[in-house]
Amino acid sequence: MSSKTTPSSKHQQVSQAPTNPRAAERRRGFDVAELYSGPLGDAVVSPTDATGGVALDEKLRQAYFWIVNHAIISPFYDIEYNAEPPKVFRFGDSKVEVTLPTSQSYSSYVLMPLLNLAVRRRCLLVGGPGRGKTVIATLLGIIAGYDLGEVKQGIQHGQPQMTIADLLGNPLPSTMINAERMEDIKIAWRKWLGMRVKIIDEYNRIPTRTQSALLTVMADNYAEIYDQIYECPPAAWYLTANDDAGGGTYQVIEALRDRIDVVVKALHFNTRFLDELLTRIEEGVAPEDMVPPEIVFTQAELNRLEKEVRAVRVPLALRRRLQFFASEFEFFEAGGRQLEYMTKDTVKVAGVPLNSFADAGGKDTQLDLNAQTQNGLSVRALMTMLVFVKAAAYFRGAEEVEFEDVRQVLPFVLHDKLAQNRDAPFFDQGDNGSLRADQVSWIRGLFDAACQTYDRLARDTDDNIATLLEQLETGLDGLELREVEKRLDAIERELRSIEAGGKLYGHMFDDILALKYMHQRYTNYRVWLRSRA
Repeated sequence: MSSKTTPSSKHQQVSQAPTNPRAAERRRGFDVAELYSGPLGDAVVSPTDATGGVALDEKLRQAYFWIVNHAIISPFYDIEYNAEPPKVFRFGDSKVEVTLPTSQSYSSYVLMPLLNLAVRRRCLLVGGPGRGKTVIATLLGIIAGYDLGEVKQGIQHGQPQMTIADLLGNPLPSTMINAERMEDIKIAWRKWLGMRVKIIDEYNRIPTRTQSALLTVMADNYAEIYDQIYECPPAAWYLTANDDAGGGTYQVIEALRDRIDVVVKALHFNTRFLDELLTRIEEGVAPEDMVPPEIVFTQAELNRLEKEVRAVRVPLALRRRLQFFASEFEFFEAGGRQLEYMTKDTVKVAGVPLNSFADAGGKDTQLDLNAQTQNGLSVRALMTMLVFVKAAAYFRGAEEVEFEDVRQVLPFVLHDKLAQNRDAPFFDQGDNGSLRADQVSWIRGLFDAACQTYDRLARDTDDNIATLLEQLETGLDGLELREVEKRLDAIERELRSIEAGGKLYGHMFDDILALKYMHQRYTNYRVWLRSRA
């Protein structure tokens, strides 16, 4: 590599493949060509795909490194991976801990929006004015195959006067005059609706009624005016806001916020890199003008990319750990009389403040992660979590998700999904007060604490309920009455074991309900068997 490069060549320099040596060794599915390259299963993935081009995961990494090294000045590696124990430094009177990752690590502000492009979900970029939120969204539009003019024309700028017609389109006046039926009216739809990268700048400045129209497009991929429907293609969404509290000119409606899949914060500008800003001024260049063609994806590549991400495996041991973590937050013992209704959602739907209930159960505030949140996790949140951990593993060149993929990605997926109970005693202990603002560290801490409890309970090796569920999943056909009775007894023993344990925690709540479910399935089957006899 030359020691000197002109500014133009520097700004368009694409990292040489493989950008991640580990990815070059990633095994892939069997291909007949492997029969000619060695023993079955010995072939490894090269940085090229079957057509001779760069493999899509490699191209995705090249795009990441170009953005982080030449486009967005983000010298922050807050998504950390380690191949061996890292060196740790502690600074100041509060002993702020800084670790030096020992494996390839990433800037969340670039990685998460890029993964969002790969899986075509909805990303909220949060930060003060001038932090590059719109720039990174624009760059990803260009990387998705649009030219700069198309991307800029497609950006919807939130402002208090925005109407539904401004957002979606207008009925043609001539058709309105001559129409005898609603379906005779023709609509001049806005072009951005057909784009596969959709950018909404300052979405929290859009009036409430217009937000509802935006929600339909985001959630259901169609727009509607005068009973006319425009079907939108699947798209990667990028919304920007100056704060993540849902404020702005208009409060963001809850349903719209719920559709956001991942939240990423724009970190501050590191003044050590001021010279780069000077270079851009003197050369008259902007990141949007110098995207290398090598990292631009065709529509066919984006379609393939999403399919390849979905094919990444989530191993059973990791799924069990995720189940345990997710089970911690919905249970609310004081919120109902019947177990099924002892949930935070019951309280929310009733419109009663969570903190108006007296504490039930006297649980240890350190062990009871449940007390730190105002809600549990929805099905949509759980599915989004699985999608993005797959995307992170794929980006790193792995065929299955690893523990650290989950730990690093969860805070950005659950950022707007887990609402803090900031009055919980946990936040008044030690230096935990800072976690009221630092939600990334808070959510990662929740996951770490849940994993510690999971390990303490030896759930990997001692999980009778998982065994009972596996038995049920094999089906009931052909089971004899004696075996049904045996399984019912096993379920009742598990319930008695939990009953003897004392205080109830979130994971026990889900366990009890799962046992009750299985007991009912077997009971119904037993009634059927006896009727036949």
